[in-house]
Amino acid sequence: MVRCPECAVEIDVDEDEVEEGEILNCPECEAELEVVQTHPVHLNVISEDDGDEDEEGEGGENDNGDLGEDALDDEEEDGE
Repeated sequence: MVRCPECAVEIDVDEDEVEEGEILNCPECEAELEVVQTHPVHLNVISEDDGDEDEEGEGGENDNGDLGEDALDDEEEDGE
């Protein structure tokens, strides 16, 4: 038996039947759990906030899709 790190409910996991990296779901809170150790079994909650949303604004564009001031300065220098 191992406890869910999110809600602490006991989960019946046989350490001989799981592998490191395997993904399980908690039957109580439905959290996705990764097996990070098998002897004894240790689970980590897989974060649902993986940071992809923060990376969308990167790449030289600002929030409204326009190029930043630095890019405009470069264009002006090329046109002179």
